Amino acid sequence: MSAPSRPDPDALLAALRRDEARARRGRLKIFFGMCPGVGKTYAMLRAAQRELLDGVDLVVGIVETHGRAETEALLAGLPVVPRKIILHRGAELSELDLEAILARRPKLVLVDEFAHTNAPGSRHPKRYQDVIELLDAGLDVYTTLNVQHLESRADAVRQITGATVHETVPDSVFELADQIELIDLPPESLLERLREGKVYLGDRAAAAAQGFFKDAHLTALRELALRFVAERVDKRLRELRATGSPQTVWRSGERLLVAVGPSPFSTQLVRWTRRMAAAQGAAWIAVSVESSRPLDAESLRRLEKNLALARELGAEVVVTHDDDIVAALVRVALQNNATQIVVGQSRSPRWLDLLRGGSLVQRLLRRGGPIDIYVVPAERAAENPGTWLDFHPAASSPAGEYAEVAAVLVALTVAGLLIAPYAGYLAIGLLYLLAVIALSLRVGRWPVLAAGVASALTWNFLFIPPLYTFVIAKLEDGMMFGTYFVVALVSGQLTARIRAAERHERLREERATALLHLTQALGAARTLDEAVFAALRQADTLFRASTAVLVGHDSTGDPAPHFAGSFYLSEKERGVADWAWRNRKKAGRFTDTLPAAEGFYLPLVRDERAVGVFVIRVAPEDTLTLAQRDLAESFASQLALVVERESLRAAGEREKLLAESDRLHRALLDGVSHELKTPLAVLAAATEALATADDGCRGELTAEIRTATRRLNLLVNNLLDQTRLESGALRPRLDWCDAHDLVNAAVEGVRDSLDAHPFETAIPDDLPLFRADTALMEQVIANLLLNAAHHTPPGTPIFLAAGIEPARDRVFFTVADRGPGLPAAMRERLFQKFQRGDAARAGGLGLGLSIIRGFVVAQGGEIVAGENPGGGAVFTVYLPYAPHGKVPAE
Repeated sequence: MSAPSRPDPDALLAALRRDEARARRGRLKIFFGMCPGVGKTYAMLRAAQRELLDGVDLVVGIVETHGRAETEALLAGLPVVPRKIILHRGAELSELDLEAILARRPKLVLVDEFAHTNAPGSRHPKRYQDVIELLDAGLDVYTTLNVQHLESRADAVRQITGATVHETVPDSVFELADQIELIDLPPESLLERLREGKVYLGDRAAAAAQGFFKDAHLTALRELALRFVAERVDKRLRELRATGSPQTVWRSGERLLVAVGPSPFSTQLVRWTRRMAAAQGAAWIAVSVESSRPLDAESLRRLEKNLALARELGAEVVVTHDDDIVAALVRVALQNNATQIVVGQSRSPRWLDLLRGGSLVQRLLRRGGPIDIYVVPAERAAENPGTWLDFHPAASSPAGEYAEVAAVLVALTVAGLLIAPYAGYLAIGLLYLLAVIALSLRVGRWPVLAAGVASALTWNFLFIPPLYTFVIAKLEDGMMFGTYFVVALVSGQLTARIRAAERHERLREERATALLHLTQALGAARTLDEAVFAALRQADTLFRASTAVLVGHDSTGDPAPHFAGSFYLSEKERGVADWAWRNRKKAGRFTDTLPAAEGFYLPLVRDERAVGVFVIRVAPEDTLTLAQRDLAESFASQLALVVERESLRAAGEREKLLAESDRLHRALLDGVSHELKTPLAVLAAATEALATADDGCRGELTAEIRTATRRLNLLVNNLLDQTRLESGALRPRLDWCDAHDLVNAAVEGVRDSLDAHPFETAIPDDLPLFRADTALMEQVIANLLLNAAHHTPPGTPIFLAAGIEPARDRVFFTVADRGPGLPAAMRERLFQKFQRGDAARAGGLGLGLSIIRGFVVAQGGEIVAGENPGGGAVFTVYLPYAPHGKVPAE
C-alpha cells in the first residue's frame, strides 16, 4: 500500500493563481491543428451553431472562409459584427472591430486566426492582443491556431518545412486557453482535400502541393501538434493530482523518476535514465531529497553537478525536503504521476539495512504500490566506492544538546536518590522514561539515544536491586529494564522523526509563502520598475543577501542593471552576467562556470530567449542550500514572466506609436498636397490668363497671384517653423518691445484676411516696454488673427487687447472672436500637431496653434484657450514681465 502524500505547495499556489485569474476573465477555447486546411474554422463554426441553438448570445468577430463553400454555409444564421475598414497606403484593409464588440458585449465571440498581425492603425498590433482584451472584459472567445504559429515550435517548423514563420503567438499567451480542441486529419486526407480545391484554389494549391504540403512535412507537423497537446494534457493532469493527495499512479502515459544524490555514481544513473526515457518516448524527472543534515562542500558540489547534467539531458528537476528518502520519492512520484522509479543498488551493510527496515529497494517496493522500481548496479570500474544515494551524510549534534542531556540526567539521578526510600525504583524508572521523551522534543536523535542508554544504565546501577551492579536478579525487573530500554529508544526516534517532518513541512510552507508574496507583489505592480523593486526587496530579506537584476534592452541587445538592485556589479561581475545572458545558463558562485565570482547568476529565460539576469550575492562565509537555489530559480522564473509581459506591452506601445506616426505622416502628405494644389492651380490659371487678359483684368489676376503666393509662403513658413521647434534649433532673441509696434506690424501682414471682419484693438497708451522676441511675437499675433478670421463667419467682429497683470508680473495679448467657440474637451487638444477644431472649415494643416504655443513657450510664456462670454473663442498669450528699472544693465 502506498504512503499518503501531502499536497505540493507550489502546485496549490499555481492552481490558486490560475483559478483567480479565470474567475476574473472570460474563457478561451482554441481549435488547434497541424496546418491550414484541417478544418479548424469549420469546427469552430459548428461549435458556434450548437451554442446558438442553446441560446448563447454570440457574435462572429472575424472569420476567414478562404472561399470554402462548406465553411461559408456554416456562417448562415450567426450574427456578424461588421469589420473595421482601415486605410493603409491607399488600400482598404478589413480587421476585427474590437470597439464594436466591446460595446455590444456578447457572451461569446468568434475570432479566427489567433496569430494574425493587424493592419497599422489598429488598436493592437497583434490579434491575440485583441483576444486578451476581450477576455479581460469578461467575454468568452473561440479562436483557431496552427502549431507552426507557436513561438516555441516556430524553429522546429522551419527545420521541417524550410518555411520561416513570421506570425507567432507566445507560449505564455497560449497558456491562457481554458480548453484546447485538437483538429486532427491524416496527411492523406488533407492532400486529397488540397487536390479537390478545398484548401487553396488554382495556382496556389499547386504551389502548396510542391512546397509546404508534402506528405513527410504533414506527418512531422501532425506529430508535433499531437505531442504538444499531449504535453499540455499531461501537465494539466499533474497539476490536478498535485492539488490533492493522490494514492496511486494513473498509467495514462509513462514517466520516469530518478533519485539523484551527491554520489559520483549518480552521473551514471542519470545517463541510464535518459537513455531509457528516450527509448520509451517518455518524460522524466530528477529528484533530489534534501534532509535536515547539511552536506559538506564537496558533496554539495557533486550534487549540483549531477542535477546540472540532468537538466542538460532534458529532465525536470525537483528538490524536496524529507529525512525519509523513500517517503519523499514516493510522494513526488505520486504528485507527478511517475510510473517508474529508478534508483541505484544499495551498497550499505546488510545490518544497517535491517535497522532501517530493509534496503532502499525493499522499502520502495513496500510503499510504492503499482509504481515500477528499476535498480541499476554500479559500474565496477568506478574509482570512488560509495553508496548510490548519499542521503545520510555524517552529522553530529551540537555539544550543547549533549550537555543538556547530561544536566537533566544528573538532576533526575539526584532527585531519585532523595526519593528512592519513599517511591521505589519503578517510579524512578518512569521518571527517567518521561525525561527521555521530553528531551526528544528539544534535542536531536543521537543525544536522545545517548539519554536512553545512559538513563537505563544509571537506573539499573543505582536503583534496581542488587544496587551498584549491572546484575538484574528478578525476571520481572529484567523484562521491565528491557521494555524501558526499547520504549525510550523508540519514543525518542519517533519524536525525532516527527520533529524532522515538521521542520520539512515548515520549509515547504515557507517556500510556498515566499512565492505567494512574490506573485502578489508582482501582480500589484503597475510598472516593471515597481515589480523589480518589490521582487528584489523580498529576495534581499529571504536570502539574507544583496541582489540585482539586469534587464535586456531591444535597442542595444545587452542587459543593463536595474536601479533597484542592492548589489553593485563591477566590470568583472558584469562579464559573468553577460556570459549567463548569452548562454542562458547559471554562472558564478556555486556553479562550475566562473565560480570565483561574488554573485550567483540566474538567466531569466522565456521561450528559449534570455530576457534578463537575476543575481544573488551572499556573504563569503555563507552559502545557499540546494533548496534556496531552487527557490531562487523560481524567483527568476517569476521575474522572467514580468519582464516578458513588459516587453510585450512595450512592443504594443511601439506598434501604436508607429501606427500613429504613419497616420500623421499620411495626414501631413494629404494636407500638404491639398494645400499646395489650390494655390498652385490659382497661380497656373492666373499666369496663363495674363497673356490674353486686357488691362482691366490684369489687376484682378495680379491680386489673385499675390494671394496665392502669400498662402504658399505661409504654408512653407509653417512647415519650416515646425521643423525648427522639433529640432530644438529655435533660439529666441529677447529684446525690449513695444506692444503698439508689434500689433501694428502683425495687423498689417494680415490686413487682407481681416477685411471681412470688424476689427477693434484695446491697448493702453502707457503700456510699458517688455522683453520678447519681436519676430516671433509678431508671427504669434498674426497667426492668432488669421486663425480668428478663417474660422469665424464673415461680418463677425474680432477683438485684440493687451495689458499688464501686476499681481503676477506678466504681460498679456488677447484675441477674441464671435465664432462657434471651443468645447472644453477640445481646448488642450488644439495645441497639438495636425489638430483642427470640430467645426473648422476645410483647408489647413492644423499646425498654426502648435507653432504659436512653441514660439510662446520658447520665450518663457504660455497660451490659454477659453470661451468668450456671449459666444466665441478667446486665446490669451502670457509672457513674463519685469519693469524696465529692474532689468540689469547688459
